[in-house]
Amino acid sequence: MGDLPSVGIRLLDDRLSGWGFPRWGSASAAGLDLHACLDAPLTLDPGAPATLIPAGFAVLIRDPDWCGLVLPRSGRGHRDGLILGNGTGVIDADYEGPLMISAWNRAGAPVRIEPSERIAQLVFTRIARPALTMLDGDETSGSGRGAGGFGSSGR
Repeated sequence: MGDLPSVGIRLLDDRLSGWGFPRWGSASAAGLDLHACLDAPLTLDPGAPATLIPAGFAVLIRDPDWCGLVLPRSGRGHRDGLILGNGTGVIDADYEGPLMISAWNRAGAPVRIEPSERIAQLVFTRIARPALTMLDGDETSGSGRGAGGFGSSGR
């Protein structure tokens, strides 16, 4: 585990400590719980524009071989339709600003978010920056795939 980066956490909302932040939901959980740092409950209406919800801290990854991914919590997405407005948020190693959660309601009923509620998770992962090679306009690998687009493998 010596190759793991040291990630800095700067609290921006003092309530987080009382809510148990920072913590993973279990010993084997991949994601760090992210709380809604709201002053009052928030209702997201179905199909309304995404809303930015403060997570109450800034994360300083600093190591350019790592990034953070803000992901939805599967239970709220499945049960209630609460998903991330941007699908997945990417936190670059050099970003030091406040962490915000873009939330959207894909369900047919309003979704209520309470202050302190765990609404997303932050997963840390290594990244790779492969060497990019510019190809001629019609050059392919010869696999024959690509013309059919989505689902073209038949699976």
